[in-house]
Parts: sequence; structure tokens; C-alpha cells
Amino acid sequence: MSFSPTTFAGERFAVVGLGKNGLPAALALRAMGADVVVWDDSADARAQAEAAGVSVAEPAMAGLTALVLSPGIPHTLPKPHRLAAAARAAGVPILSDAELLYRAVRNNGSRARFAGITGTNGKSTTTALLAHILAEAGWPVAAGGNLGTAALALPMLPDSGVYVLEMSSYMLERLATLRFDAAVMLNLSADHLDRHGDMAGYSAAKYCIFDRQLAGDTVAIGVDDELSRGMAARLRGRPGRVVTISAEAGADVRAPHGVLRDPVGPICDLGEARALPGAHNWQNAAAAAALALGLGVPREAIARGMKTYPGLAHRLERVGVIDGIAFVNDSKATNADSTARALACYDRVVWIAGGMAKAGGIEPLAPFFPRIAHAFLIGRDAPALAETLRRHGVAFSEVGTLERATQAAFTAARAGATNTVLLSPACASWDQFTGFDQRGDMFRAQVRAMGAADAMKGAA
Repeated sequence: MSFSPTTFAGERFAVVGLGKNGLPAALALRAMGADVVVWDDSADARAQAEAAGVSVAEPAMAGLTALVLSPGIPHTLPKPHRLAAAARAAGVPILSDAELLYRAVRNNGSRARFAGITGTNGKSTTTALLAHILAEAGWPVAAGGNLGTAALALPMLPDSGVYVLEMSSYMLERLATLRFDAAVMLNLSADHLDRHGDMAGYSAAKYCIFDRQLAGDTVAIGVDDELSRGMAARLRGRPGRVVTISAEAGADVRAPHGVLRDPVGPICDLGEARALPGAHNWQNAAAAAALALGLGVPREAIARGMKTYPGLAHRLERVGVIDGIAFVNDSKATNADSTARALACYDRVVWIAGGMAKAGGIEPLAPFFPRIAHAFLIGRDAPALAETLRRHGVAFSEVGTLERATQAAFTAARAGATNTVLLSPACASWDQFTGFDQRGDMFRAQVRAMGAADAMKGAA
């Protein structure tokens, strides 16, 4: 199935920001019959759009159906982009491409359902896991949004299909009509406070995932942190069937000791799900199960999907074993809370961390510092991380680059420090890389090169 070329006929959109979401959105809107103009402050991005045959110009606001603004471009805090400010002044809606996917699906007569996943950590794994469960059950499914494929680049699904969308706080702020038949808010910790002002603003953005839900919809909420528990209490008075989720006991869908269960009984032993290690992944599994059950997936299909889930790159991804030393790529861990979940999976590690630190730095990781045999620090904020480690008596070295850190970590591990090298930076990557994925790809490539070199030495 494909979208009708008249889906948005007679409508005019401006797409601002031509990265991962913007250019695919512009091309999709044009293919659906819309009049589209695009803009990016980068000359290189504008040239790429021109090469794709898209009209490039700073848009006038008169007559626009909506401004489709890249998630990374602010429309309020800390300072609105000039075109976002112009749109707001002119009363032009500022929307995400997920909103336009929903409109396109409904305009084409499909009753395909939508599942939405948000939270500070675990969104990508839960999104991919739910999509895998649905596919294993034989259901038509398309996954994307903040993860992987841009929302408007997803295919048209039939009435029996399900769109599984990872939703960032930035995307959730820019919805108008999209209703999720099943939605989950996994957890809340400090992140993106520059964009939302404070935790109250960040929490409010996340809460938007439950907007417009109806009585039969699934409202799933994590209860493993205080802020999420507070949100769960607020949800009790709203439409939808509230389902609490937890890695431990005390929730509707939970995984105490790694056994996934709901009020009916056990669903599966997550010890058999090799790509879902650790309590944080047990919460992700509980979330995916809650959404799948709400959508009507049989229990046995959920269990099968959990056990066959292959995992995602850059999320506790074992990228190699050299001389008995395992190398784990957790580059997606861009804040301390996410790294805490990784450190909790191992008794002893050589840790690679650093980059652009988030608010609070790595101080919240102090309970896990005894697990760190030695830390190798990279990137812009290595000195700040070093000061925290120094105060807590953790051995560390500032080595600057990931290449030096990987080699030094291998040397330290092989000298007897531990059998695990963990890249879990607790920092954003933009000081040295284009994103966490490039950082993780480089780590994987370095491990493979070291493995090949070690094999050659052994054969000599």
C-alpha cells in the first residue's frame, strides 16, 4: 500500500531543518500532493535539498498549513528560531512529522493503530522490542519516529497494522490530533532542561503522549521512579486503561527476578531473552508487554518475541571479545541515569566515559563507582568528570580521544582489572562526533581492528 498522491493536495507546508527528519518529511509531503518549501541555516543542507529537487527558500508564513520544524530546533526555549517565532506570531501551527503521518493515514482511510513510547531512557529499546513482538505475531507493523526511520517516511499500513513510534519530548510538544491507542511513559530524570525550562516543563511535555486518549486505550506508566509515580497518580482520573509497569514488584506488569508477569500470571523468563540484560531492560520488557497486551497480542507471541529480540546497536551491544575481554558498546547512554542502568549490569568494569556532560554530571553514579576498576575519560568535559572521580577515589586517566581510550582500556583489562570494557559515556557526543551512533560505530571498528591485530600476533 502507498499513500495517495492527493493526500495533502491544496495544502502548503514549510519544512525547517533538513536533517534526519526534515528532508524525508519534505519529500513525503511533496509526494502526497502538498506544496512544500524548505529551509535550513546550513548551506550544505540547502544544497542537498536542491539536489533532491525540493524548493529551497526562507518561507513566508502567509497561507501555510503548518511549519514542520526539526525536533532539534527550538520554538520556545532557550530561544526560538526566527522562523518558529514568525510562525507563532502569524498563528501558523508548528507540528512534528509524526502528527502529519497520523493525518496522512487517516486521510487515506486506514484505521491502523498507533503505539507511542516516551521516557528519559529506554525509548529505543522498547520501541524496537514492541515492533519485533508485533512482527513475530504476524501483524503489519512500521516503527520509527525518534528512532530510525522518520515518521513520514514510514509506509502506509492497512487497518490491521500498527505504527510504533518513539516520541521525544520535542516531538510530543508538536502534536495536535494524533491519538495513541497504546502509549507508555517509561521513566523521568533530568534531561533537555534547556529546552523545557525545568523538570515541570519536561514532565509536561512527556505527559502529552496521553493527550486525546479514549476509554479503550492503553495508558502505561512506569513506577520505578518518584516523578513517574506522581504522573501515574494524575493519570488515574483520565480516560484510558491505566497499566503500571516495573522492573520489580508492585505493578500490573512487572518482572521481579527477571520473570515477566501480569495479573494473569507469568509471561516468560527474561533470562532467556539474551538481548535484554539488567533491571532497566526488564522495565522495557514490561512496557512492551503492556502495550502488546493492550493491542491484543497473544501471550505466547509476546514470550516468543522477547526471546528472539536481537537487540539494538549502541545499547549494551557486545561488539567483540579479545583474549577473554568483552567490549560493550553502550554509546546511546548520553546521561548519567542511562549509564547507571549499564553499570548495574556488571560487577566490575573498565569504563570509557566523557563528552558533553549533562546537568549534574556523573555525581549520580557514585553508588556504582565501586564497580569501576579504572575510568578512561574523553572529550570536552573530561576534566569535570575527573574531578568527580577524584573526590570519590576512583582511578582514572584523561586520554582525550576514543581511540586512545579503547586501547588503554584493553591494556588495563588484560592486566587483570576486569574482563569487561564498557563504553557508556554518560555524556552527549557532539563535541567529537556527529552523534552517539558515530561514536559507537567508531568504538566497534576499533575493537574489531584490535581483535584482528591480536589474532595476527597469536598466529605469528
